Amino acid sequence: MATKIRLQRGGRKGYAVYRIVVADSRSPRDGRFIEKLGTYNPNTNPSTIDLNFDRALYWVETGAQPTDTTRNILKNEGVYMMKHLRGGVKKGAFDEEAAKQKFDAWKQAKEQKLNAVAQKEADDRKAFAQKNLEQEKKVNEAIAKKIADKKAAEAKAKAEAEAAKAAEAAEQAAPAAEGDAPAEA
Repeated sequence: MATKIRLQRGGRKGYAVYRIVVADSRSPRDGRFIEKLGTYNPNTNPSTIDLNFDRALYWVETGAQPTDTTRNILKNEGVYMMKHLRGGVKKGAFDEEAAKQKFDAWKQAKEQKLNAVAQKEADDRKAFAQKNLEQEKKVNEAIAKKIADKKAAEAKAKAEAEAAKAAEAAEQAAPAAEGDAPAEA
């Protein structure tokens, strides 16, 4: 029986979540499977992969053929690296302890790269937010300046109107005062 390691679709429309399964190569995509190895969620950044490493390694070593996507997933998780190292142990190139050390070093280097990418992404997000904040401050300052200028213009116009009213009232009061003065004499 030819076995395949492949993805089985789940989730809803527009938000696919996959199960990584071992199935007979003749069964349909979402049909019967032999064993579930894990899950794959491509909707998160980075993609979320939950994999039973030992069982995946067992199936790869027994000859199950993965599809292209599952092969990439298994490579990224280190299943093929461990298969390669176990082949070196079987040939006598190095012992089991050296293989474990090499795998741990590879896994640690991979985690450092992922952490560096995540840190860079976080820094970029922070810088972008800071840039947007600065732009928003400039826009708010410009708006505040316009409002202050408008209020100053309104206050000036109001003061001029009051001064004009006061001058007009003074003009009206002055002739009346002049008219009253000769009548008393």
